[in-house]
Amino acid sequence: MFKQQFSDAQDACALAQAIVDTVREPMLVLDRELRVIAASRSFYLLFSAKPTETLGKHLYDLGDRAFDIPALDTLLGNILSSQIAMDDFEVEHDFPGIGRRLMLLNARKVFYETGTHSTILLSFEDVTRERDLTRCNEELLRQKDMLLEEFQHRVGNSLAIIASIISLKARSVGSEEARRHLDDTRDRVISFAAIQRSLHTSAASGDIELGPHFSKLCQAISHLMIGDHQRIRIETRGTGRVTCREAESLGLIVTELVINSLKHAFTEDTTGGLITVTYDVFGTDWKLSVSDNGVGKPSAADQSKSGLGTGIIKALAKQLDAQLATVAGPQGTTVSVTHATFGTGSASLSAVPAIADVA
Repeated sequence: MFKQQFSDAQDACALAQAIVDTVREPMLVLDRELRVIAASRSFYLLFSAKPTETLGKHLYDLGDRAFDIPALDTLLGNILSSQIAMDDFEVEHDFPGIGRRLMLLNARKVFYETGTHSTILLSFEDVTRERDLTRCNEELLRQKDMLLEEFQHRVGNSLAIIASIISLKARSVGSEEARRHLDDTRDRVISFAAIQRSLHTSAASGDIELGPHFSKLCQAISHLMIGDHQRIRIETRGTGRVTCREAESLGLIVTELVINSLKHAFTEDTTGGLITVTYDVFGTDWKLSVSDNGVGKPSAADQSKSGLGTGIIKALAKQLDAQLATVAGPQGTTVSVTHATFGTGSASLSAVPAIADVA
């Protein structure tokens, strides 16, 4: 039907020219000698060319010989001889009237039944603006990373200075209760600094791997709080990937619980002390546990002194939509933070102990 309708050569040429003009991208129709048979209106507009300067001219004579490129000549030659297409061939050149532009060239060979001649359709896509925006975004991201690096460095230094100031103040006060509160504040500043350093070094990949994250936190706490005469180990088990925000909350919980165990579960001459941090995943559910083999549940008086830690852990567990529980006895204490879909989760999560205050 199409052939019958446009059997007249003049009508067919008119249709072809209309199609070329309708295409939004600049387009040239070339013969086997790479001379211009037709050009689209968008080509004339983009390159500020005139039909008299374009039609019948060789491709490489156009635009101050902008397209006289050996690699392009090879590709067009392959299209003519091997009947292949060319996609997204990059040309960067200072074009007369429009300046330096980055063009993507696409070419297709047109087949004819007679086989006596062939035609190439060559289109141009100006991607200068897109590439400039890409480079600009890359530069902005690079600057952002540099600023973030500097910010993280300054935050770490500031936290270290604050912790030192608090320590100096704690040594100068006469009240034992005031000294204890200052020491607690110092420990929390130190824990925040440890979490900040760990997240900063791990956040480049997006999600945070909890195994290395917990290990770094516990190493920092061990270095700061375990005396040379004490024999206490901190072990981390399990792994899983979470968002940076979740890793921050879980890291704060681990830090509070480990510091709490170091303060209350062991004596100055403890040997064989062990604190274990475990993170288990059950499908979409998870369970974080911190256990020790210390003296067991602190007295009521000691618990009342640690109300801030309890409040922090409870608030963080609520943010994570998790349940908090403590099991304590003569053989030690285990505090669990559990996120579970009851009734559909793992059987090991179906019986969570009653919530109790964390010492």
